[in-house]
Formats: sequence, C-alpha cells, structure tokens
Amino acid sequence: MNSSFESLYSTCSMQSETTPLLQNGQLNRSQLPSSGSGALQPMSPRQKVQRSQPVRIMAVRRLQEEEQQFRTSSLPAIPNPFPELCSPASSPVLAPGSLPQSQPASKHDVKVFSEDGTSKVVEILADMTARDLCQLLVYKSHCVDDNSWTLVEHHPHLGLERCLEDHELIVQVESTMGSESKFLFRKNYAKYEFFKNPMNFFPEQMVAWCQQTNGSIPQSQLLQEPRHLQLLADLEDSNIFSLIAGKKLYNAPAEYGFCIKPNKVRNETKELRLLCAEDEQSRTCWMTAFRLLKYGMLLYQNYRIPQQRKAMLPHFSTPVRSVSENSLVAMDFSGQIGRVIENPAEAQSAALEEGHAWRKRSTRMNILGSQSPLHPSTLSTVIHRTQHWFHGRISREESHRIIKQQGLVDGLFLLRDSQSNPKAFVLTLCHHQKIKHFQILPCEDDGQIFFSLDDGNTKFSDLIQLVEFYQLNKGVLPCKLKHHCIRVAL
Repeated sequence: MNSSFESLYSTCSMQSETTPLLQNGQLNRSQLPSSGSGALQPMSPRQKVQRSQPVRIMAVRRLQEEEQQFRTSSLPAIPNPFPELCSPASSPVLAPGSLPQSQPASKHDVKVFSEDGTSKVVEILADMTARDLCQLLVYKSHCVDDNSWTLVEHHPHLGLERCLEDHELIVQVESTMGSESKFLFRKNYAKYEFFKNPMNFFPEQMVAWCQQTNGSIPQSQLLQEPRHLQLLADLEDSNIFSLIAGKKLYNAPAEYGFCIKPNKVRNETKELRLLCAEDEQSRTCWMTAFRLLKYGMLLYQNYRIPQQRKAMLPHFSTPVRSVSENSLVAMDFSGQIGRVIENPAEAQSAALEEGHAWRKRSTRMNILGSQSPLHPSTLSTVIHRTQHWFHGRISREESHRIIKQQGLVDGLFLLRDSQSNPKAFVLTLCHHQKIKHFQILPCEDDGQIFFSLDDGNTKFSDLIQLVEFYQLNKGVLPCKLKHHCIRVAL
C-alpha cells in the first residue's frame, strides 16, 4: 500500500509545496508566488534569535510553528471523498476559512473528564491546541505518550460526541459548547488509521482509482446531481459527530447514526442533519470522508508531525513507547549470552517452564516461613487486576462500547470477568472492525491451576503470561494482541 502513497493528490501536494500558509493554516492569496518564482523558504529560528536574547526551550505550544516546517510532498492513497463538490479554482483538500482564526494569548480554565468520572481543571492559553492539551494531560497523569490520546467533545443531552482534530483550538471549541457539554480525555487508536490501512475504510474500487497515475475518479462514476449533497457539504461552520443511543433519542433505524451539527447549535435538535449507516464500517467510512472534505491535507500533516518530531529528537531523549506498541520477542538467558527465541513452540515451552520455576520458588519460600502475603496459587488468580488491560466485572455491552470508543483497529483488546462462569475470564478483541469474544477457562494440571484459550492445548500460569504470549503469537486468535484499552484517572 505504501507504494501507492505518491499517487494521491499529486496536483494538490505540488500546490501545497509552493503555496504559503498563514499560521492558522488558511490560504494567503496575497502572497501567491508567480509562475516563475520558487517556493517560499521558511526562516530558520536560529536566524531570528540574537546573541543577547535568551533562547526558550521548545514547548508544546510550538506545534503550530512546526506544522509549517513539516510540509510534505507525498500523501497516502486516500480518496477525495466528494470531488464533485470541489470547484476547479479551489484546492480540493483545504478550503479557505476552514481553520480557526488566531486568538489573543489570554489564559482560560478548562475542565477535562476521564472515563471513570474523575476530572481535572487545567489553565491553558487561548492558542493551545487539542494536541497540546493532550500532551499536557499525558505529562500530568504520568501516561505513556504514544500519540494516540485525544480530546472528545461530548454532548450528553444531544447524544453526540466527536474527537477533536489535533490542530483545533480548545478555547474556540469550548465557546460552541453548551453548559452540559464537556471534554473527555480518551484513547483513540483509529484517529489516523485510514492513512495506514485505507482498504479498511473506503471501498476497494475507490482506493484503486487513487492508485492510478492521475489519481482521479472517472467522470462517469461521479454523482450526476451533486446539488443533493450541497446540504451536507457546507462544513465550514459545522462538525461531524457520531450518535450515542441513536435509536432511543432519535428513533434511528440502526445504532450506526452520525450527524452534522452546526457550531451555533447548543441544545436544540431541529437543525441537526441526521444520517444513519447500515453497519459500523459504513459509518466510519462516511465520517472519515467528511473529515477529509473539511480538513484534507491538514489531517495528513497532523498524522506526520509526531513521526517527524521523533526523528528530530536526539537518541538520548527518545520518548518511552507503550509495551503493547513494541515488537516483543521471547528471550533465552540460560546461557552466557542471551538469544532470541524465534520458534513459537519453543517460546511457549519456555514460558511454561518459567511459570513452573516461579511457582516452585514461591512454594519453597512459603515453606521456609517467608512473609508472602498470598499463596502463589492465589496470587496467580489476582495479579492480573493490576494491569491496565483488565477491566474487571463489566458486561459484554460495556466492553463493546469501550472498544468502539477507543477505535476499531486490529488487535485492540481488553480482558474482563466472565458473566456466565465466575471462574473464567473473557478476552474481547477487535479484528476487521468486528468485535469478538474468547473465553479463558481455568484448567488443573498436576494439582496446579492454569489458564487457557484453546481448551488446555496452550496453558499459562496467569493471565499476564497469556497476554504476553498472544502479543507475540496469533495462536488461535484472528490476530495478535496489539493495543489494550485503558482508562486513566485524572
């Protein structure tokens, strides 16, 4: 798929390299270069600083300045969702006036809630973006910054919510919210997943058109009467939201509703433009298409900025990544030099041997009179409760809701207590935007309790070993465990 990234929006990307943008991303038509002039070169920050002036350390509020430096000339094969609505004179990826205007640097207090109901009041500047505030909350909450955190604009009285784009100004978004609305701090692994796997978001034929040389859609395939979409195409003063409990609140035919909400609407429902898809994949496709229609190239810049930032950082200051994001490997330290265990069967055997050895050491220490607070067999049945991926006694419907909220990407998972069997557990996993459940049953072998997903063929001494194994090996699962659902208390 990466080989096709150069073909999308070729004319738009060429224009973006030669067209100057203001700090807020809007097109500055008075500074358009002539046909014989080259692209404007940004002035280096070092050229602006005099020797007698103090140099400030880079802070999160430098994000908008970095966006201008991180201009890119290649884009992935993401289709233009509504080409018939784009006039030839304007750019199909970035419309003037679609970005927020700059505001004076005054201070404001913003209250942010977490999934467990806790909240935190943060003092921010008027020019702070959603990405800036997420990084600040990650720092204050001691979370791992893996660029998957997001702010959610939540309207409980309307049953609407949406993830803020990284470049949006917090103060400006808050000015359009009602008194009952609030910000939520949440994971969203699917925010830019369509750049990585466009085939999971758009029809195969549409992606194939964008992989062609010209990257355009045949005229015969466009809508003959695009005025039918004009009611939905004006997104300058509106945003796309997903419906929560659409059947209950709006009598929607299915629970896959979404709507276009004008910014001026706070508590009224009469001006909401409600739509409903047939399934979750169709809803995700439509909502992604509307995001591309409104922000276009800027979404790709938001996606690329964390990666380019990381490349610019020195090796000693590389941020810590989540363990679930890393490529985990099994190691053998029995010899003088450690080696990587590449055979899955050998890795499984090593995990079982390590579990047996740990149990023997714990049993021997208890016999000798150690002050162990828990018997080893008891410890193995509760140690998983310290892990972020374990969500305790939640229902099947609640696990579906959490998975959907944090992004329907392959490998997103959580573990929970089984409702039908008090001694069992359930692995809830997302694959191909579908949520599946796998029961983890306890089994006894030689007087010891183990846990297994495949009727005892593969056994583990505790759930932590089970999760680590399936992060390395797919086994009986449709895919490896990659991301875990997490809730953070602010």
